Amino acid sequence: LAAGWGNGAGAAWATSPGGCRLVQSTATCNGRWLNSVPRNLQDEIEELFLDDNTIQVLGNASVLTYRKLRHLSLSKNRLELIEAGAFLGSQGLRVLSLADNLLFTNYSVTAAALSALPALRKLDLAGNHLTEDMVSVLLWNLSSLESLSVARNIIMRLDSSTFTNLTQLLELNLEKNYIFEIDQAFEGLQRLQRLNMAYNYIPCIAEFDLTQLRVLNVSNNAIEWFLALESDALFELEVLDLSHNQLLFFPVLPRQSKLHSLLLKDNEMSFYQHLANATSLANVTVQFLLIDGNSTNVTTVSLWDEICHSNLSSLRLLDMSQNQVWYLPEEFLAKMPSLTHLKLNQNCLEMFHLSEGEPLAMLTDLDLSQNHLSELRVDLPVGGVLPSLQLFNLSTNRLQVIPAGFFTYTRKITTIDLSHNRVDLCPQQAVAGKAENPPCVDIRGITTLTRLSLAGCGLQGLGSHPFQGTSLTHLDLSDNQEALTGGLGWLQDLTLTLQVLSLRNTNLSSTVVDIDFSGFQRLICLDLSGNSLTIFPAFLGILKLHTLDLRDNCLPALPQDVIWTPLGKSLHEVYLSRNPYNCCMLGWWDSLQQVERLHIRDGQEVTCSYASRTVSARALPEPILQGCQWKTADLALLYLVLALPTCLTLLVAFAIIFLTLKQKLLKMVKSRCGVSSPY
Repeated sequence: LAAGWGNGAGAAWATSPGGCRLVQSTATCNGRWLNSVPRNLQDEIEELFLDDNTIQVLGNASVLTYRKLRHLSLSKNRLELIEAGAFLGSQGLRVLSLADNLLFTNYSVTAAALSALPALRKLDLAGNHLTEDMVSVLLWNLSSLESLSVARNIIMRLDSSTFTNLTQLLELNLEKNYIFEIDQAFEGLQRLQRLNMAYNYIPCIAEFDLTQLRVLNVSNNAIEWFLALESDALFELEVLDLSHNQLLFFPVLPRQSKLHSLLLKDNEMSFYQHLANATSLANVTVQFLLIDGNSTNVTTVSLWDEICHSNLSSLRLLDMSQNQVWYLPEEFLAKMPSLTHLKLNQNCLEMFHLSEGEPLAMLTDLDLSQNHLSELRVDLPVGGVLPSLQLFNLSTNRLQVIPAGFFTYTRKITTIDLSHNRVDLCPQQAVAGKAENPPCVDIRGITTLTRLSLAGCGLQGLGSHPFQGTSLTHLDLSDNQEALTGGLGWLQDLTLTLQVLSLRNTNLSSTVVDIDFSGFQRLICLDLSGNSLTIFPAFLGILKLHTLDLRDNCLPALPQDVIWTPLGKSLHEVYLSRNPYNCCMLGWWDSLQQVERLHIRDGQEVTCSYASRTVSARALPEPILQGCQWKTADLALLYLVLALPTCLTLLVAFAIIFLTLKQKLLKMVKSRCGVSSPY
C-alpha cells in the first residue's frame, strides 16, 4: 500500500463508474456499499482494496480478470464464502486481508480457495469467529506464509496440529482469543520471530524453548509463572512483554539471550528471600508441579540461582512498575550494566540502595515514584553516582532528605520530580530557638537541570537563592500553601530562564498579590488555578504569556482592555472555568472571543451568575440580556434625569423670591451705596 500510494503521489488519478479511486496500479473501493467485486477496473491493477463493503460471496469469477493482483483486502465485509476457484487466476497474490468477516460459516470451502495461492506471504483472518479446528483446516496448505493474524477469534487450545506446515512463518498474531492451553503448538515454526498472544487466558509458561523467537508478547493473560528451559543454548529473544498478568515472582529467563526489553508491569511480583525461615538464599527453594496428561513431574529449583545465571548484560529497559516489590535483592541490578530505563514506580519499596557493585553507569531514566521510600542509600565512590541519569522521579514517597552531594555527579540530569514528599530546599532560613535546621535537598549548581517539580512538599521559610546555579525552565510549586508568603525573592535566580511556572493551589489571594513578576520576561505558561483571586492580578498584564490558567478562583470579571495589554497580544490559550463571573460584566468575554489566535480551552464550561442563576457564558438567555441592559444603562443619563426636577424646582423658587423682594433689595442697595440713581 505504501509503495502504491508513494509511486502515484504525483500521478493523475481517476474514478471508475463503481466509485473506486484508481492511482496507477492501485484501486481503492473502500466504503462504497458494494455487494460484489467491480469488474470494470483496469486489468493491470496489482492492489485492490474493498474494505467496509457488503460483499458476502467471492465467486470463481470475481477477481478472475485481475491476473496481476498482488494485494487484496476484503476486511469488514459480510464475507461468508470464498468459492474454491476464486483465486485460480491470481497465482501471484502475496497479501490477503479477510479480517472481520463471517468465514466460519463455510470455512472448509474457503480453505480450498486459499490452498490455490502458492505465493501468499501475509494472511489476516482476524475477527471471523474461528475455532482452533477451523484455523487448522484453513491453514493446512499455506506453507508459503510469513505473516499470519488469527486475532479476535474464539481459539481456546493450541496443539501441534494447529499450525502444521507453516515452516516459513515469521510473525504470528493470536491476541484477543480465549487460549488457556498450549501443547507443542509452535514446534514446527522454526523461523518464527514475532509471537503475540496478548489478551488471552494463559495460566503459565513452562519450559519456554523457542530459541529463534525475537519478540514475545504475552501481556494481559493470567500467567503466574514464566520458566525458560534450562539450557545453555543462545536465545534470540530481544523483547519479552509479561505485563498485566499475575506473576508471583521474577521470571526465570534463558541463561543466554539478547534480551533488551523486559516488561513486567502490573503483576503481583515480589522477591522471596524472607518467604521461609532461611539464613541464606541457598536454602530457599520452590517446587513446581508439572502435569502432562497422566504423568506428574515435580521440579525443585532455586529461583534466585536461575536469575543469577541469566545473562542480562544487554538489557536496556526493565519495567517492574505496579507490583508488590518491597526490596531488591543484593546485586540484583549488577547483572544489568547496559540498563538505561528502570521503572519501579507503584511498588512497596521502603529503601533504595545503590551499592558499589551496581553503578548503573548507563541509566538515563529512573522512576521510583509512588512507593514508601524514606531513605536513599548510596555506597558508591565519588563520581560514580548515576553519571548518565537524565530523569529522576521520586514523587509520592516519604522522603525528607537525599544524600548530600547526590546530584553533584549526575552531570546530565535534566528532570527531577520530588513532588509529594516532605522535603525542603537548601539553604533554609534560620529559625529562632533552633540550633540547627531540619534536613534539606540541595540542588544548587546543577547546571543541566531544566525541570523540577516540588508540588505538595509543604515548602515554607525558604532561604535565599535555593536555585542558584541552575537553569530551570519548568517549575511546579503547586499545592504548597505557604511557599509564597514571603514573596518571590527566592525565585530571582530564575528570572532569565523560567518559562513554565505552576502556582496552583498556593493560597494566592487578591489581598496578598503584591508579587512582582516584571523580571520573568521569558515566562510563557503560568498556572494560577485553585486560588482565591477576586481581582485580575495587575502583574499579568505586563507578561507575554502563551498559556494562562485561571480556573477555580473567585473572579467576577476580567479587565475590559485585557486584549490590548502585552498579555492579550501574546496569549494563545487560556483556561477560565469555575469562576463566579457576573453575567452583566461579560464585555471582556466578548472581546476574548473575537481574538482569532486565542483558544479558550474550557469555553464550554465557563458560566456566569445572574440573580442566583448560573448559566453558560456562551449562550445567555434573552431575559438576562435585557435585565443586564437595564442594570448597565448610562448612569450619567440616569443621574441627569434624577437631578433635573430638583434643579428646576430650585430655579423657580429663586425666581419667585427675587421677584417678591425686588423693591426691597433695590432700596437696600441704594441706601448702602449712597449714590443717586441716574434715572
